[in-house]
Order: sequence, then C-alpha cells, then structure tokens
Amino acid sequence: MKNAFLKKLNVGLLMLIMIMALASCGKNNAVQTNDATQAASTTAEEMKAEETTADETIAKGQLETDREGNDIVIPEEINSIISLAPSTSEILIDLGLSDKIVAVDTNTQLMAILDESLPAFDLQKPDAEQILALAPDIIFVSGLSSFQGGEALELLKNNGICVVSIPTSESIDAIKEDIRFIAQVVGRSTEGESIISSMEAEIAEMASIGATISTRKTVYFEISPAPHLYSFGKNVFLQEMIEIVGAENIFADQEGWKSVNAEDVVAANPDVILSNAIFAGDPVPEILSRDGFSEVTAVKNQDVYYIDNNSSSIPSHNIVKALREMVEAIYPEYYLD
Repeated sequence: MKNAFLKKLNVGLLMLIMIMALASCGKNNAVQTNDATQAASTTAEEMKAEETTADETIAKGQLETDREGNDIVIPEEINSIISLAPSTSEILIDLGLSDKIVAVDTNTQLMAILDESLPAFDLQKPDAEQILALAPDIIFVSGLSSFQGGEALELLKNNGICVVSIPTSESIDAIKEDIRFIAQVVGRSTEGESIISSMEAEIAEMASIGATISTRKTVYFEISPAPHLYSFGKNVFLQEMIEIVGAENIFADQEGWKSVNAEDVVAANPDVILSNAIFAGDPVPEILSRDGFSEVTAVKNQDVYYIDNNSSSIPSHNIVKALREMVEAIYPEYYLD
C-alpha cells in the first residue's frame, strides 16, 4: 500500500522532469521574431480569443490544426478517447467524458482518477498496434509523445486515427487555451468555459489579495531535493502563481526550469521554502535539517511547506489547488480568513 501511494504521489514529479526536458528542447530550437511580428501575432491571438464563445465547437469532419500546429480532421462522432497525458485526462474527466476514455498513459493510471483496469501506455513510447486494436475515435497526446514516439503516432495517423497533440503549457493562459481547445474538439465548449470561468474566479480572488501586499516575502520553490536541486525562473506557470499570491521567487531573474546550487539558495535567504518533491518522502523534515540551511530565514522560522505534487506539476485547471496551498503557506494572515 505504501509503495502504491508513493507511486501516485510521484506522478507530478515525473511530469515536471518531462516538462523541463521539453522546455529545454524547445528553447534550443526556438526561432526569434522581430517586434512587429510579435505584435501582429498578439493581435491575432486577441482577436481569436474575442471570437470564442461558450457555444463554439470545432467543425467535425473538416481540416483543423491542433495545439502543436499539426493538421487534423476531427471525427464526426467521438465515442472512444485515448488520453496520453495526465493534464488532458484531468480536463476530459471534468468535461464529463470519463465514460468515453478507453485507455490512458501510465502516469494517469498511477493517479487513480479513472478505472485502474483501463489499458495504459507509456506516453513516451506508445504501442501503436495495441492502440489500433482499441479502435479509438481520437487520441490526445503530449509534446513528449510527439517528440519521443513520432513513429508510432505516424502509424496511427496512417491508419485513420485522429491524433491531437497538446504541447506542455508553460503559462496559465496557455493552460486555459488547452482546456478551451480540448472542449471544442469533443463538443463540450459550454462545459469547458465553465471550467475556465471557475479557474479564473479563484485566481482573481487570490490575486486581489496579493495585490494589496506591500512587503513581499521571498520564496524558494524546490521541485527536486538534495543533492540534485531543481527550481524555476520566469516563463513557468509556477512563477506566475508565486506572483499572483504577492510573493517573489528568489530565481525570478532567471529563465525556465533550472538546476540550482544550495549556496545560491542560502545566499538568497528566502523567507519561505515550498517543495513538491516527495519521491524521497516528506520533504519538509529533510529541508529543515539540511546541512548549511540552518541560518536561512525560512528554516529558522520553520516556514517550510509541502505543496501538493500533482496539482503543482500538471498543467491543468487543478493548479488552483496548489495555488490555494501556496497562499495559505506564504501569507496565512491574509488568506486564511
């Protein structure tokens, strides 16, 4: 039982490692654009967002593009779905489509949010033949599946399976667009907009309090424990979450997911330490007793807290759970009432 429980808790950490790998790959292949092109792109995105309504659905049987820019043709009817990403699985469940999911990835299976007897596939190397045997109408994959399992996905496409890629999102706005897109694909736009509205309302409530905080606490958020410390800087949704609650990330001046040195953490002397790294057990006692950390303000004041691993790691609407835990840990005097 204990091993099974730990496996479930470790899903988020696995996803974070995948996110960091994809982010690194994306940066190495990024194409820079000039200011005019960026402005035009932003305007186009804003116009598209304004045109979206709760009743809009993607036209079935017509050529569209997925979130990765691939051409796709949405089936006329969607009665069987395979989800190869925990974030997509969470979204589909809350869109009310649990009964249409016929298989998942192994990480979703470990989360125990669906029938555990469902077939489960490695999202990095999905078994195309077994997937074909299930005859799904549509399969949702992550950027990692596209990157590692391209050959298998091509085989599925060549056999008439609609393969929809949802790259791992790094911002809260991108997460909302993922929800909107998935909902449109499966004909549940109204439900999708409801999920987004609820998410936005919770974020706005916490942001309104965060905006009133004049003396901001500094935060170190650890996603991998000693001796291989990992954290993040800007352009990561967790960074946005720290800003929303009115705090400051000690690595905010740096970019993306990053390996960090213990010496840098100590030198920054954070007021609060948060951690979602639980594969070695509860991270709080280890951090409080970590060599060299005894003079860090967060350690001296025992302001070290565990944040739910799954909700702080998986880019879906459920990040609001982690956000609530973060505000209660950092500013209980402002938020607990």
